Amino acid sequence: MIYPIYTYGQPVLRKVAVPISADYLHLKEVINNMYETLYHSDGIGLAAPQVGLSIRLIVIDLVAVSDETLKDFKKVLINAEILERTGEEIKEEEGCLSLPGIHELVPRSNQITIRYCDENFKEYTETYEGFLARVIQHEYDHIEGNLFVDHISPIRRQLIRGKLTAITKGTVSCSYKVKTLK
Repeated sequence: MIYPIYTYGQPVLRKVAVPISADYLHLKEVINNMYETLYHSDGIGLAAPQVGLSIRLIVIDLVAVSDETLKDFKKVLINAEILERTGEEIKEEEGCLSLPGIHELVPRSNQITIRYCDENFKEYTETYEGFLARVIQHEYDHIEGNLFVDHISPIRRQLIRGKLTAITKGTVSCSYKVKTLK
């Protein structure tokens, strides 16, 4: 089942998501549906709050990325916690399914160490760098109630205010199903 993507202005995007346990109702189905939604919307990462679920669940699949070393990266991150952000802070352009039509330069740490559980609730602590670290930090923001526009300068936010308002009003179009505030 393809979920609608919740867009800017939806309160669920600003809540800190709650941890889940292995007995979370229909977890495998939710994960499968999130992947199906991700593929349908041509994304590379999706956090549960983006589909209206305030739980600490992230799916990532970089199959659409042209880099041969990254295209096989596919993970489910449950109850993720970034333990450390290190390395140089680098600005790169980001977009977001919940902010259709907006792309901005976002500063992120080049390396992170993260603890999470996979879909079988096996726990991992891993370190990622570069693009993988960026993608994980972006999705992690969603389960912490943050959006990438929170990391840009106040001047840039002011410049995109009209686009944010259009998203909130539901007057922006995109190629995937969305749930707007309106």
